[in-house]
Amino acid sequence: MVFSSLLFLFLYLPVVLLIYYVTPVKFRNAMLFAANLVFYGWGEPKFTWIMIFSTVVDYVHGYFIGKYRDTDRKKAKAFVISSVVINLTVLGIFKYSGMVAGTLNVLPFLNIPDFKIPLPIGISFYTFQTMSYSIDVYRKEADVQKNIISFGTYVSLFPQLIAGPIVRYRDIAHQLNNRKETLDMFTMGVKRFTIGLAKKVLIANYMGLLWDTLRPSMNTNGVLANWVGIIAYTFQIYFDFSGYSDMACGLGNMFGFEFLKNFDYPYISKSITEFWRRWHISLGTWFRDYVYIPLGGNRKGIKRNIFNIFVVWALTGLWHGASYNFVLWGLYFGIILILEKFILKKILETLPDIVKHIYSIILIVFGWTLFYFEDMGELGRFLENMFNFSNGILSHEAMVTVVGFLPLLLVAGVASTPLARKIYDGKIKNLKCCWLLESVCAAVILIICTAALVSNSYNPFLYFRF
Repeated sequence: MVFSSLLFLFLYLPVVLLIYYVTPVKFRNAMLFAANLVFYGWGEPKFTWIMIFSTVVDYVHGYFIGKYRDTDRKKAKAFVISSVVINLTVLGIFKYSGMVAGTLNVLPFLNIPDFKIPLPIGISFYTFQTMSYSIDVYRKEADVQKNIISFGTYVSLFPQLIAGPIVRYRDIAHQLNNRKETLDMFTMGVKRFTIGLAKKVLIANYMGLLWDTLRPSMNTNGVLANWVGIIAYTFQIYFDFSGYSDMACGLGNMFGFEFLKNFDYPYISKSITEFWRRWHISLGTWFRDYVYIPLGGNRKGIKRNIFNIFVVWALTGLWHGASYNFVLWGLYFGIILILEKFILKKILETLPDIVKHIYSIILIVFGWTLFYFEDMGELGRFLENMFNFSNGILSHEAMVTVVGFLPLLLVAGVASTPLARKIYDGKIKNLKCCWLLESVCAAVILIICTAALVSNSYNPFLYFRF
């Protein structure tokens, strides 16, 4: 993973950018489509055909939906349903077949062999993207894309192909064939990319290392160390995913694309409702627009609204992985959102901000505990050890580990707030030498991140498996 990251930074990306900008404008989508396939084939050569299959299927369906949407709505709707069924079938086979087989095996008369199909990288992301195209065309929210190369470029766009954000077709339909690359956008892209790289390499990786160090000794750590461990994981998953999203948005800017923001400082939230407006925004808006609202949203009474929320959050959990802990995680947040919507809203409004923030953070941390542990027995043991004072508060070994990581924990805490952004906007942004400071900072960050990648083999991307 480290070697691949360095190859991407210092070989693949510079070469692709150079070729892209010397290619005539009318051929840039074709060049980018080829580069996308090379990028995906680099990591998943045997599964490239699945992405190409999805591209062709939805391109053809989009053509017929556009052909019939004004003259024969039944036919157009049939093609939308066909598109959704094919996409979900492919996703289901590769992502959920093992889970379904394991579930069915609880029946005494079944003995389905235990098997696991390798999961193609990014399949959850590009499947949702291709489905959004068919639905958007049917709803007349986007025009039919007549150029399959341009459509293939959208589906396989390498900056956000692996781990999002989920880019809906209607959001970049105009950009596919009419974008204008500018020096200002390229510069902004470099800044966003380096910020994302720093989040990933300098914060997420070390928070993950702390969590992986403390977790195996959960029975002897003491209560405080187990809380520190899961808080480290809470930071890891945020800086890992938001860092990748920032890098994706920055890379998009370098090629003339503007992707919507995917994170908005979610850990400053004062309710779980607010948290989910700030976390993985592209997934939340996808489920809102393509599942929650079509089910009726909040327009069909309280009982139906509660049912719709349950459906959306069960699917949100299932989207993240073929394991029941993800479903449990989704339903956990669904229940809290229902309680906040119908019972707790007025109570929360009367509480001081600090109390609301503590309430939110505690529930978020418990949520990530459910998210991490796929083994229910291990989950139960960890939850018990979070409150089992008979094992002590903080063992000597755990204390040494925590103290060593304490400065980075503090950095992670501050970096998860908008403090740095406020200082930049208020004190630095308008300085005459701001461009020079930004350039120096970007170069220093790149050097430090490169050194960290070279010296540390620990470099997981959590959302690659979704």
